[in-house]
Amino acid sequence: MRTQLVAALDIGGTKIAGGLVDGGGRIRLRARRDTPAREDGETVMRAVSEVLAELSAVPQWRRVVAVGIGSAGPVDASSGTVSPVNVPGWRDFPLVARVRRATGGLPVGLVGDGVAMAAAEHWRGAARGRDNALCLVVSTGVGGGLVVGGRIHPGPTGNAGHIGHISVDLDGAPCPCGGRGCVEGIASGPNIARRALAAGWRPGPGGEATAAAVAAAARAGDPVALASFARAAQALAAGIAATAALVEIETAVVGGGVAGAGDVLFEPLRRCLRDYATLSFTRRLVVAPAQTGADAGLIGAAALVAAPARVGEAAVVGGG
Repeated sequence: MRTQLVAALDIGGTKIAGGLVDGGGRIRLRARRDTPAREDGETVMRAVSEVLAELSAVPQWRRVVAVGIGSAGPVDASSGTVSPVNVPGWRDFPLVARVRRATGGLPVGLVGDGVAMAAAEHWRGAARGRDNALCLVVSTGVGGGLVVGGRIHPGPTGNAGHIGHISVDLDGAPCPCGGRGCVEGIASGPNIARRALAAGWRPGPGGEATAAAVAAAARAGDPVALASFARAAQALAAGIAATAALVEIETAVVGGGVAGAGDVLFEPLRRCLRDYATLSFTRRLVVAPAQTGADAGLIGAAALVAAPARVGEAAVVGGG
């Protein structure tokens, strides 16, 4: 049993990562392609197939017993389809069926990327030993996953904890999801950069207008950059506090590329959370940086098919 491996896919708006993962959560082999997010659905699937082909070309593939997928959402684990907000070419795309076909009929599990991150952090990261936690991915988008009663709670379709599409500004800008004023529309990396640019911030010569560049400017004291991160932190705090009021989480774990800003994000986040998490049972909520880093999606996707006892009763293995 210890020699078995699972294949894992981490699919987002920027990258499609793949790996072979052992029973201890260690990634033994990696593959990666950029996500052709603005192309048609078949072009995106071609990139997924290239990742799988690279993984299956090695002798270790013979030890693979299942495939776990953590995808940008929403996903529908019960039907095996995905409709990522930031990959418009995929709408009700039958990803599970296509991956199963590409891997010769292996069992395939599907959850949202935030649920996968929660599984990784509960298995090997900052939520280990915590019975009730919210884990957030703050990157190109904003996703999340829940640990409830000591187990991952994916929900019926694999999307539970999707904090990015909680509305925190009732009259805010329209979101591609169809709502208004969503956490993702304020706190995602592209929106942090967009807001800073609109307020007059400019990257240095040859620099890119990214959240990482805004974070660097914020660390140097740029007031516009600091204000953009403060606004993102406020949106995240409002969403976290709302989640805590509903399910009594004790820990909020924050990961993803934007979390790499460090104190530029975490200091205003903790400060804002004190203003929003005011109920007696939410005041002791702890915010912690994720520990599984860029590997969270792969480790979590693997955990969901390698250690199903960690997952709630909802359907995680997609059909199709």
